[in-house]
Amino acid sequence: MPVADFTASRDLLGTPDWQQSSSPAERRRCRSLLEDELGAGALGIGVLMGYAPRSDPDEYLALSRLAAAAHAPTFTHVRELIEADPRTQIDGSEELVRVAAETGAAMHHCHVNSTSLRHIDRVLGLLDRSRAAGSRVTVEAYPYGAGSTAIGAFFLAPEKLAGLGITPSSLVLVDTGERIADEARLREVRATDPGATCIVTFLDEADPFDRAHLHRALAYPDSIVASDAMPISWAASGGGTVYEQHEWPLPAGGHTHPRTAGTFAKSLRLMVLDSGTWSWVEAFRRCSFLPARVLDEVSSGMRGKGHLTIGADADVVVIDPTTLTDRATYADPTRPSRGVRELFVHGTRVVHAGEIVTDALPGRAVRGDA
Repeated sequence: MPVADFTASRDLLGTPDWQQSSSPAERRRCRSLLEDELGAGALGIGVLMGYAPRSDPDEYLALSRLAAAAHAPTFTHVRELIEADPRTQIDGSEELVRVAAETGAAMHHCHVNSTSLRHIDRVLGLLDRSRAAGSRVTVEAYPYGAGSTAIGAFFLAPEKLAGLGITPSSLVLVDTGERIADEARLREVRATDPGATCIVTFLDEADPFDRAHLHRALAYPDSIVASDAMPISWAASGGGTVYEQHEWPLPAGGHTHPRTAGTFAKSLRLMVLDSGTWSWVEAFRRCSFLPARVLDEVSSGMRGKGHLTIGADADVVVIDPTTLTDRATYADPTRPSRGVRELFVHGTRVVHAGEIVTDALPGRAVRGDA
């Protein structure tokens, strides 16, 4: 998605008209657009149920039936959990597994760590039962106790925060570094700049209890490592904000969430080097093999990825385990990780001897089989 489109979509997240259920005419129009996009090679359907949790569950069911018919996966940010708001129409994770069972669609539960919070054990148990019953449910997590989104998001309304176990001071504006002082300031920013990107601390990584919840999300069998990367912004010299850069490597001073640059190296550090929870083979399976398999059915172009065999795409990463570590922080979120010695994309070096090959651009678009 172009950056301009992404920033416009963030502004919509705080618009009540967007959060409501669709009319029959709107549903027909949406279905037509989705069919056209899937026919043009889209890789699946992304669903932001968490940003419109008062929408009619029948809409999600109909969309998933469409995905199943098109042999395309859905990628869902689930609506709120029952623990966060007992008034919700249906628990978000429960809704996903029910729809998976009813439609047969391949359903991907996005960033289960930040949607499940301290209820991760209950949610993972639900996914266990769904998978054991034969549903095609996959799941992902990222290794940070903070997420990032637009401050106008439904679930960041002041009255919703207690259900998430956070307060206004858990939110920090990305572009300015301002920590939201109180409920009054939160209401003000949501009204004047609902698309402003913020960091949301939902688990304290320094707290062993919270850190254990995060670890279980990553350690869950077949849980995929996914960054949920965010756009990067820079302060403009004359004031304002710049969202697009054409320099490579990216210039210093970018503002974003550190998961944008550090997710995979941090996952390897935590789960292989620090805890020994994963072997290196298991780590590569979760970072490369399993993500590719989510898209196998919709795109034949993905079948040569995520594994090293004759005839597979020549995408290869060579890591030095003695130096591997993430370096992106909340203060310096675009700082590149260390320890990747060589990286080949389609047989072309894009990292050599630990340095980026800046003029190498071998990537090719992956499309669904129309």
